Amino acid sequence: MQIRRFFFGIAASLALLAGCATQPSLDVAPPIVFVHGNGDTAALWQTTIWRFESNGWPRDRLYAIELPYPSARDDDTKDQAGKTSTTQHMAFLKLEVEKVRKATGASKVVLFSNSRGGYAVRNYIQNGGGEATVSYAILGGAPNHGVWAIKGFREVNEFSGTGPFLSGLNAPKNANGDEVTGPVKWMTIRSEQNDKFAQPDGVWIGAKGTATNVNFVGPELKGATNVAIPQIDHRETSFSPVAFAVAYNFITGKAAATNNVTAESNIVLSGNVTGMGVDSLDPKSGNFANNLPITGAGLAIFETDQATGSRVGGPAYNNKIGADGRWGPFTTKTGAAYEFEITAPGYAITHIYRSAFPRSSSVVSLRAERIADADRQTGVILTFSRPRGYFDAQRDKMNFDGLTPPPGVPPAGAGVSTSTVKLPQAVDRAVKAEFNGESLIGRTWSVADNHLVVLELTY
Repeated sequence: MQIRRFFFGIAASLALLAGCATQPSLDVAPPIVFVHGNGDTAALWQTTIWRFESNGWPRDRLYAIELPYPSARDDDTKDQAGKTSTTQHMAFLKLEVEKVRKATGASKVVLFSNSRGGYAVRNYIQNGGGEATVSYAILGGAPNHGVWAIKGFREVNEFSGTGPFLSGLNAPKNANGDEVTGPVKWMTIRSEQNDKFAQPDGVWIGAKGTATNVNFVGPELKGATNVAIPQIDHRETSFSPVAFAVAYNFITGKAAATNNVTAESNIVLSGNVTGMGVDSLDPKSGNFANNLPITGAGLAIFETDQATGSRVGGPAYNNKIGADGRWGPFTTKTGAAYEFEITAPGYAITHIYRSAFPRSSSVVSLRAERIADADRQTGVILTFSRPRGYFDAQRDKMNFDGLTPPPGVPPAGAGVSTSTVKLPQAVDRAVKAEFNGESLIGRTWSVADNHLVVLELTY
């Protein structure tokens, strides 16, 4: 039976969800496999993992997987450089689940996904044997009925609600017309109206004024527990404190002790260094995101002055990246902010400024960037990035280098996760970015000397 609920507060959410079917005790702590979305990395799950850890979930039972080529093909049936099909995506997830089951000895895992990751979860459970290996499936922001559902329009794409892929997943499974496969327990988490990929108008897919035939409830599934949360955006359906709260309650049957991240005294970081690929058959088509290691990359980490962004002494960490793309371990100073400097052949020297880390993490992904030819005459390029959510001018309090709202942020709707400032001259100075209480301080670096700057939010 489908349960459709519209929640207007965490307390109400937890009270309602506590009445769901019998849940496992937290003492069992089933392994959780986190599945990221289109073009994303495992790093987006960092704060969600911290919240589970802050509630006593063992670190070695929390796994964020990383798809080497995380973006969907334009045509799901045709090979495309640097992109994956639904079949490839599902096969990768299946292999990763088996690795986790073997490592933990668990017969079943929990799958917690965001966006496109929900497609792989559904495909695996319905068509890949996951019905026997998954106990709970949580889909945050998955466009389960498509980003568009227009007959004859791009139906070869997996995001088409009328295409063969989603039509197959959404076919009724029983006499009740359920769209989910049992005995797995299912939950969807969606935004009330602020998900860019669940909109009746095609504004976010480049077709403003065109009906998508998809509405705000598009992520819901008949037969699942469907949760709607006001104001959250597409990524926050998985990575926000309230999404964590309802997911935790769904798995355990009890409210989390805290939705916040509790601090650790000994903080050790590690992760990946990745880059961008180029289609060798069509080099003018632009770069594509991947999660593959960069040959010959190096990483230096500097503590920074939290008032000026200037480096405090020499590198606290300095190493070449191995063939597996991994860096670390690096033990931080409590409360210290850091600059991560990536050097790699064919890339700009990329400076990533981060605020202090409250806990250890093994999924600190760092991506080297390239300077576009059209920007070579620019003095400084600064990017303000919020990987775990979008910027919303009506909802958020934010400022980037004195500009409110930050450049490129639309006046309404949560649709962009980065803002870029281009300065005509390279004058060495501090740069400040603020977002809902989190503050970042970086420095300018010259494009003429092959440098780019990223100020990256944690929350």
